[in-house]
Amino acid sequence: MADLLSDDAVTTALAELNGWTREGDSIVRTAELSSFPAAIAVVDRVAEDAEERDHHPDIDIRWRTVTFRLSTHSEGGLTSKDTELAARIDARIAAAD
Repeated sequence: MADLLSDDAVTTALAELNGWTREGDSIVRTAELSSFPAAIAVVDRVAEDAEERDHHPDIDIRWRTVTFRLSTHSEGGLTSKDTELAARIDARIAAAD
């Protein structure tokens, strides 16, 4: 179980993340990769990270554009699980480009 983040904590975390925005009880990032295979490779790596953490994002793939949406549904909002996975997703995207 993880504690919900306060609004201030979410704002602080978003300032340290690349391209993430808050949408209600979720944080969201859209990234355009260089190609469809590059996008799928990022999704594959994020899937491995998510399995390791037992915390899974919603992922939307549109050709080479991928949108990640994170929320801790079991807690009804945002927790450190979301911001930690978001930072890992940032690293995966950066490594792909």
